[in-house]
Amino acid sequence: MTIVWLKSLHIAALVIWCGGLLILPILLTQREAAGERGTEIDRLHTFTRFAYIALVSPAAFVAIGSGTALILVGEIFTVWLAVKLVFVGFLVFLHVWLGLLVLSVFKKGKNFRPWRAISGVVTISLTVSAILWVVLAKPDISTDFLPSVFHEPGGLGRLAGDLIPGLTP
Repeated sequence: MTIVWLKSLHIAALVIWCGGLLILPILLTQREAAGERGTEIDRLHTFTRFAYIALVSPAAFVAIGSGTALILVGEIFTVWLAVKLVFVGFLVFLHVWLGLLVLSVFKKGKNFRPWRAISGVVTISLTVSAILWVVLAKPDISTDFLPSVFHEPGGLGRLAGDLIPGLTP
């Protein structure tokens, strides 16, 4: 019964998160029409920030948290899940990118062209579609193309041993 509630929570949060990510680029294109000063731009900026901060970001947090709980409760540790998590990581990147846009687009003289909104919506749509396809199809993905070091315990540590110290001060 726990898995049913977790899946329901996960799906509901995903709908809000992904729907919000799809609508934010469209909201940002309205900035140019709102002008430079006045109540119209203030209302648009307030609404866009509210949507990002109070709706989309908490939904992302709940979606990722409930998804993590589903992985642990269901004990799902497969290759298709790793592929899905790569796409989810890209969706998180797009989420952060939109947050930075919400902060910068409303500065004086800035705007967000419609072609950017279209490319953003298409990229988000393709990413969400890829996630859905991987989750629903659960493809049998071979890891034979990976070097043998990836299949050995401690292999990643040996592979990145020289790289990791260089990343930290």
